[in-house]
Amino acid sequence: MENFKQKVFELISLQLTERQLHAFQLYETELLAWNERINLTAITDSDDVYTKHFLDSLSPLIAMRRNKPRNLIDVGTGAGFPGIPLKIAIPGLKVTLIDSIGKKIQFCEQLIAKLGLKDIEVVLGRAEDLARDQKFREEYDCAIARAVAGLPALVEYLIPFVRVGGMVIAQKGEGGPAEANQAAKAISLLGGRLQQIHRINLPRVVEDRYLISIDKISSTPGKYPRRTGVPIKNPLS
Repeated sequence: MENFKQKVFELISLQLTERQLHAFQLYETELLAWNERINLTAITDSDDVYTKHFLDSLSPLIAMRRNKPRNLIDVGTGAGFPGIPLKIAIPGLKVTLIDSIGKKIQFCEQLIAKLGLKDIEVVLGRAEDLARDQKFREEYDCAIARAVAGLPALVEYLIPFVRVGGMVIAQKGEGGPAEANQAAKAISLLGGRLQQIHRINLPRVVEDRYLISIDKISSTPGKYPRRTGVPIKNPLS
């Protein structure tokens, strides 16, 4: 755990407390136990869980430094990445996790209860539907996603959730810069503006990782997002 604590400090200059470190230990235990029953992750080596899941999930804090969000929505959270690690690290952050797979939602709910986390909700549903619901539409300072879809489609899922003045963060692999270029038209149509591409070096990870930061500069037109499945089949760009 000291190694993980040091890596977090080196990457994002955050000093984790013993309570937070214990929460990550419990997270790993629950993740691997549940993974024996349902498919949550292909990563089961302990060091890789801490680096490729936990540390990677905390890396968006680099992009959040300039505009610290009060609330955040994690789209396609799966086993809680990156939303739950971010909540552990920043206890005052209000977090909403959404996913369309019930068993993953159930895992997140039980994990949150075991960790005793407050101001974090878990919602079963698709981004295309929830982003049209006034409870969620343009209600967040930040929308984030990790390994959900190509950026031209992903921005149609994320940008409608963000209020004007907020930001989107997409966690991407080595193709991140190319995807940002491909998504330029979609970002503009949805009311966004590419702000920055952050290159992240994670230990034990060979390929480059990127944070694609997008500012929300105008309200998203009401016709977006389009109906379920359309953004993937026919991206705006």
